[in-house]
Amino acid sequence: MPAPDTELIYRDDSLLVVNKPAGLLAVPGRGADKQDCLSVRIQRDFPNALVVHRLDMATSGLLVFARGVEIQRRLSQMFRDHEVAKLYVALVQGRVESPTGEVDLPIAADWPNRPLRKIDVDTGKASLTRYRVLDYGNGAAETLLRDTQSELILETSRVELEPVTGRTHQLRVHMAAIGHPIVGDALYGVPATDRMMLHACSLRFIHPVNGILLDLQSAPPF
Repeated sequence: MPAPDTELIYRDDSLLVVNKPAGLLAVPGRGADKQDCLSVRIQRDFPNALVVHRLDMATSGLLVFARGVEIQRRLSQMFRDHEVAKLYVALVQGRVESPTGEVDLPIAADWPNRPLRKIDVDTGKASLTRYRVLDYGNGAAETLLRDTQSELILETSRVELEPVTGRTHQLRVHMAAIGHPIVGDALYGVPATDRMMLHACSLRFIHPVNGILLDLQSAPPF
């Protein structure tokens, strides 16, 4: 079985779906101090497990591993062809007034400030995020935001996010761009909580081998 701080959501001979905790790399990074990651932990128990897609270190939630090269190829193609429906839940700063909406803003690498991304209408790649407000709350109920001078309790919105495209940091950049950065986002928002409030809560796709619809869910831990 996988390491005790990871949760195995689904398992068969073709693939695994794992609930990644926040603060754990999905794959190894550069340097000896960045070798502990979800893929290494999973491969200790499932040596044929291969990475299909990734989540940011600060993001928690559902991550798919293929069991073998051929299944990795099929699943990777499904992600590229947008045949995998992905949903996230985020707690964002402020009150998102429109109950539903889209953020259609191109994203580019911010090379002088790597690993940051930025909105760039000239060089950015087309990027689309759909959102739906789930509820509103006073930040004191779920998290306490602090500015540099004093404690400051801010209103928050809980939103469901659908990344129609899959750019690096897309949800984080898009929500910050419309004035509602994700709570706890150290790169694009207010890094005043012990984790970023972004969770990959749903994956829905046709199993690449048996053709069965997989509808996998993970409730956000915030």
